[in-house]
Amino acid sequence: MRAVVFEAPGKLSVQEMDDPAPGRTDVVVEVAGVGICGTDIHVFEGDYAGAQYPLVPGHEVSGTVVAVGAEVTAISVGDRVVVDPTLACGQCERCVNGSYNLCLNWNCFGVARTNGASAEYLVAPAPNAYRLPDGVDLFQATMIEPLSCAIRAYDALPRRLGEHYLIYGAGTMGLLLAQLAPRAGAASVTVVDPNEGRRALAREVGIETVVPSAAELDRTSWDVVIDATGVIAAIEDGLPRVKPGGTFQQFGVAPVDAAAKYLPISIVRDEISIVGSAASRYTFSRAVEMFAAGAVMSEPMFSHSFALDDYDEAMGMFRRGEGRKLQIRPHASVSGPM
Repeated sequence: MRAVVFEAPGKLSVQEMDDPAPGRTDVVVEVAGVGICGTDIHVFEGDYAGAQYPLVPGHEVSGTVVAVGAEVTAISVGDRVVVDPTLACGQCERCVNGSYNLCLNWNCFGVARTNGASAEYLVAPAPNAYRLPDGVDLFQATMIEPLSCAIRAYDALPRRLGEHYLIYGAGTMGLLLAQLAPRAGAASVTVVDPNEGRRALAREVGIETVVPSAAELDRTSWDVVIDATGVIAAIEDGLPRVKPGGTFQQFGVAPVDAAAKYLPISIVRDEISIVGSAASRYTFSRAVEMFAAGAVMSEPMFSHSFALDDYDEAMGMFRRGEGRKLQIRPHASVSGPM
């Protein structure tokens, strides 16, 4: 098979690799699509802790099962599936206590130590493969993995009905979080992004209040502020906008050595809660159900698909903030708008 390989930080190639064969409890998926996200860029640039090279990137994957191991019974050849990329050891203290997304030996397809889905085929443990309901578009379904992470973020929040949300970033994750907020009880949702194209997309998927800067808003404080950018300037702008008794959530992935400033006295004086959210945890099956139920408007969020040979072009477009959600289609021979 052909696959994109990150040979070392900043260096990639498209290589021929052996076709994968399933172990006794594995499935082999013919990859239909794999989304590109900011984590892939961090891994390529050597800015993601735990990444080991060489590595095939890609963790937002959908496809069709073409082979199953001898002990696999719940998934069959021909099933259309999405794959949970998290690989936990199941034995460390965190896994035993249910926090497998914080596994001491945490691994993830295309992010840490195991090859991912920017390839024609992917082998995965059968329990990580989730059958898609009828009617779900196979290519659109690559959005289910990031949706599972957004659902995890809401699981981590101390939510109350009728709260007001401020979300920094109108990229994929910011828009998924914003679309889910009313279902989580938000009375209002405001999105901040300096990119005009992303603001237009936010309105297209139903977000009414979208601005380039929170300073332009009449409201000065919010019950919940979420950073979905990982940008230090956004984090430092957002934290002081949390209401007394409110919550700031760090969702965006910042560079490993990035540091943000805040005033500790404000956390004490106003009883501000700061929470994190890492990957997904017991949310993947719910993400499949929510996606099938139309909880998010995904189609407008995609703009371009790319063949394997054009992976570097896709990363360049992502870095420049051009287009919308970008997708690799390993069996395609041409790239272009979707």
